Order: sequence, then C-alpha cells, then structure tokens
Amino acid sequence: PWDIFISTNNTVYATSYLSGRAVVWNAGNSVPIRNIPGSWTNPQGLFVTTTDDIYISIYASSNRIDKWTWNSTSSTSIMYTCDPCYDLFVDHADNLYCSMMTAYQVVRKSLHSSPDALTIIAGTGISGSTSDTLNFPRGIFVDTDLDLYVADYNNHRVQLFRSGQLNAITVAGNTSINVTIALYYPTGIVLDADGYLFIVDRSNHRVVGSGPNGFRCVVGCSVGGGSAANQLNGPLSVAFDSDGNMFVIDNFNSRIQKFSLSTNSCSKCSRIGK
Repeated sequence: PWDIFISTNNTVYATSYLSGRAVVWNAGNSVPIRNIPGSWTNPQGLFVTTTDDIYISIYASSNRIDKWTWNSTSSTSIMYTCDPCYDLFVDHADNLYCSMMTAYQVVRKSLHSSPDALTIIAGTGISGSTSDTLNFPRGIFVDTDLDLYVADYNNHRVQLFRSGQLNAITVAGNTSINVTIALYYPTGIVLDADGYLFIVDRSNHRVVGSGPNGFRCVVGCSVGGGSAANQLNGPLSVAFDSDGNMFVIDNFNSRIQKFSLSTNSCSKCSRIGK
C-alpha cells in the first residue's frame, strides 16, 4: 500500500503500488467493495473529492494523473507532468496539486483549465535546504486558507508556504525557528479538524502530532520498526476518519493500521465531600 484517503462518509481508499490498482472499503469493513484496476505502473498519490471523483498519480514514463468517477469503468488522463507525482491534493477552489520529488517542486493546476496549464507553487527546480528550495518533496496538504504544507523528505523537515509565497517557514524539524521535534525522512502530513499537524516520520517508524503542548509521538513510539499492533515499519501516509480514528499506510508490513481514538471521560467519576 502507498497512499490513503478517507471520505466524509468514512469510505477508505488506498493505492496498491505493486499490484497496479486502488482498493475501496466501506467504513468499518475489511472486505473491499471495489477494486479499481487501470493501465498503471505503480500508482502512488491519491485524492478523492466531495463529488467522489478519484484522482490517482501514475509512476511511469507518462507521468500522468488519471481521474475516475465513482461509477466509471475507465479513467481519463487530466494532467501530465515532467516528473512523477508522489502525492496529490485538491483544494476547495478545485485546484489540483502535485509534489514532484526529483523535480524538487510542487505544481498546481485548475481542474477547469487545460492539462498543460501548470503553476509552480513551491521549489525552484534545484534541490536545496533554503526557505525557497526543497529536496525530494513528498506528502502535501493544503488548508482552507490555501496555505501549502510540504513534507521535505531529504531535509527532514515540514515546510509551510503561505498562499502566494515562494519562501517557506519550517514548522517541524531541527531547522525550525522554535525547535519542535526531530524528523527522519518525513513522507506524509495532514491537518486534523482542530488544525493540529500530524506527520508520518518514516525512518523513525512513527507518526508524530502537534497539540496544545507542542509535538509528541502518537503511534509507533517504540525504538525501531516492527510488526506488532503498536508498531509500524516504514509508514508512508496517514488519514483520519470523521470520528477521529487514525489510519496509517504501514508500507513495509503491507498493511493499513487503524488506531482508534481514545477520549478521557468523567462519566464514572463521582463527587465525594464538599
């Protein structure tokens, strides 16, 4: 498994890199309801819109993004790039984003424009570690203000590009202005409903997250990777369902792990004394 997306009705989508397909599950069910086979070599990035349009990036000589509608039996190629897209994102203004690792850039196009109308949103095309450069950008996330977060893989950091800005702020990693948490080859990022940032820290085999008291390890917090229920091995991406449960692509274990949200409760507490 490579990438994961969870829709607002908690339908789970994932790309299967080596088998050349995408798989779909209903909420709470481990039996797939749909396999989406395509003429693909190694599908990677995945995004599903609120209208159930499915976008998948293809790691192949064509370097394209295909679109599937929910009831379709074939796809339409809607975007071509000079380098494979590692990750995809569609913002609320119907702009499609693509992170190109070895082109060291993130590009964007409107879903209502021609396939060749691309705009460079981040990166100069040359690898680097300055505020305007990237080195193997991987996971991306765009918030409601159209600010772009990038997992800057080889720089071991997460960069925030404010809308319209080509210089970024490091929000996680050793080079952040206020040292947050050390990262080792981050790959996936997502903001939860409260605006907290969660990062797949791939080579540390864990997921870390921010909160009111800063960053902490959330899952996979044992030393080194593994295959136990509380471990990960080479995780790639993360997503949340509408109940706050976390789903992680556990790449080297060839599985998707669900971590259920636990909340504190005082329902069993009673008051004693005055």
